[in-house]
Amino acid sequence: MRGVAAAPEGLAGPEWVELIDPAADADLTRALAAWRAELARNDGGLDASPAPPERLAALRTELRRRGLDGFVVPRADEHQGEYVPRHSQRLAWLTGFTGSAGLAIVLVDRAAIFVDGRYTLAVRGQVDVEAFVPHQVPEQSPETWIAQNLPKGGKLGFDPWLQTVDGFDRFARAAERAGGSFVPVEQNPIDAVWRDRPAAPLAPVVPQPEEFAGESSATRRKRIAEIVAGRGADVALLTAPDSIAWLLNVRGGDVPRTPFPLGFALLHSDGHVDLYMDRRKIPARTVAWLGNSVTLAPPGDLGPALDALGKTGKRVLIETSTAPYWAATRLQAAGVTMVRDADPVALPKACKNSVELEGVRVAHRRDGAAVSRFLAWLARESGSGRLREIEVSDRLQQMRQETGKLRDLSFDTISGAGPNGAIVHYHASPSTERTLETGSLYLVDSGGQYRDGTTDITRTVGIGTPSVEMRDRFTRVLKGHIALAMARFPAGTTGSQLDSLARYALWQVGLDYDHGTGHGVGAYLAVHEGPQRISKAANDVALQPGMIVSDEPGYYKAGAYGIRIENLLAVREARIEGADRRYFEFETLTLAPIDLNCVEPALLTEPERTWLNAYHRRVRETIAPQVDGETRRWLEQATRAI
Repeated sequence: MRGVAAAPEGLAGPEWVELIDPAADADLTRALAAWRAELARNDGGLDASPAPPERLAALRTELRRRGLDGFVVPRADEHQGEYVPRHSQRLAWLTGFTGSAGLAIVLVDRAAIFVDGRYTLAVRGQVDVEAFVPHQVPEQSPETWIAQNLPKGGKLGFDPWLQTVDGFDRFARAAERAGGSFVPVEQNPIDAVWRDRPAAPLAPVVPQPEEFAGESSATRRKRIAEIVAGRGADVALLTAPDSIAWLLNVRGGDVPRTPFPLGFALLHSDGHVDLYMDRRKIPARTVAWLGNSVTLAPPGDLGPALDALGKTGKRVLIETSTAPYWAATRLQAAGVTMVRDADPVALPKACKNSVELEGVRVAHRRDGAAVSRFLAWLARESGSGRLREIEVSDRLQQMRQETGKLRDLSFDTISGAGPNGAIVHYHASPSTERTLETGSLYLVDSGGQYRDGTTDITRTVGIGTPSVEMRDRFTRVLKGHIALAMARFPAGTTGSQLDSLARYALWQVGLDYDHGTGHGVGAYLAVHEGPQRISKAANDVALQPGMIVSDEPGYYKAGAYGIRIENLLAVREARIEGADRRYFEFETLTLAPIDLNCVEPALLTEPERTWLNAYHRRVRETIAPQVDGETRRWLEQATRAI
């Protein structure tokens, strides 16, 4: 974000004073000082885009020194999260690519970078495509490229902390098809040549009280320990930071936009947790909050702890799709029996309790008022023809900050005018931003992190008078949004079974979109949370009460405009008289007007019109008491019945 002060890593500074008084806790004072010193460091060369060519040359020199013929550079860190701290942004440092998903493979004589459909345009603007040839997955997979390009007998290196167990199996088979091998390295070669690499983050770890969590950590640990035992394991290795934060009722700020601390944990069958985390970021008051059933240890002690589990004959649950290959090989070498299964925290965390859900509702009412004030401002100012993408997204962030409750954005705002709106995960920069021109569409996808909940909302706004085509496409996207929001479905239904509801109106005229329709959302945690989702891709996780998912169909006309309408929904019980089994439905959480100037009423059915009018009536009744007269007058018109 430009123009509005915000911490580049994790949570913004002032709220720490509210959470814990630094003057009363010397440990916290020291942790804050270390954290702020880290934020003040240079960016480690991450501003360069594309990256200078000497970085690739230096890496190749290091690979030759080690006897390697290539190296895999994922975007991930040790925890496989969406956001990574600056000191783990190796892919961005090497290539200039800053998207949330990607991977590069460097050989002695060639290199490639792999991104999904969200970043096919962005990667060409950020990366030197002469040095790193871009490929879109799944059309061209890294495994296929390895099989076709790794020289016979070649050694393709990888960092075992950054490669998952399942990922290793796929890449190892690809290397074997090429007649080569996939070999782990003890130290990441990029770290050896990244001279100004930032230090690891040290954001303080703070409690998340039961007034927000709705359940004590002790209760959660006992409940999850029973799940672990039920799967035939004695211990669970937890590698996902949001799982650890939820289990222990703590939050942090080690990564941007997501309030959790980085670390690993072992959950034992008696509910005891061994937490492997840098002690410098855990203040004395948080140590007391964790209690005697949580043992703190430095991250370097995790390896010996895994060795010890083998000596005592423990069975360890490990999720191989997210756990680092390093952990699996360490457990295997120790003689541990591994129980390969899903993270035992993921599903319980996804099913919010009544306290968490009420907190999320409160957060959305607050956030909806901020978004409505922003939309009213945009309606007043957009006619000037001078507004630009960064200025507009900064104003939205300011509106959220004025609530006095914003901890951070929940992700980097997508602010796309005209053709930029057609780039699904576009991020405005001084070199790419556009003016909001009359007769165009403006798409803004944004969200906030509040202590009581996480929000995520997309609105597409007509600047001036939208064209007939724009109104048609917008209304078809809206029809899909409403169809999903109105859905009722039997217990056991997955998101993939509902996905086509959101696409049907587009499909009838030969149109579609390439991203998923919905993702899970945490409660003051990750804005993208599993295991539930709504997409074409097969998903065997059934939707359950308490889960929060996004409803965000879209349409994108390259070089012209983009449309997306997104609300968050909570799964709840449906009361259907005469139903032959248990049924669920959605509660819409997000509260902000949908631009009626972009709607073609003739395309809406009577039930769709009824839903839209009822939604806007609820928005008006909820938001109007929170806004001033000028915004309230705009709101009355923006939520009028059609």
